[in-house]
Amino acid sequence: MKDNEKFEEKIKRLESIVEKFEKEELGIEESLQYFQEGMKLGSECKKILDSIELKVQKILKDENMKIEPWNDNV
Repeated sequence: MKDNEKFEEKIKRLESIVEKFEKEELGIEESLQYFQEGMKLGSECKKILDSIELKVQKILKDENMKIEPWNDNV
């Protein structure tokens, strides 16, 4: 399974957990289980994204391209 497939699956599962919190009345134990799973998935997704970011930076460095800082106020 490719990283992007793993990432997409993790994001879909995370979205379904968020939907459960938004739409259902969950008990405290069930809420805790979903919260723990969501935090784990979020951490795993961040690791995948961090890895991809490093690969992109290496590619840009190898191609002698300037890396511009992210600015979301554009």
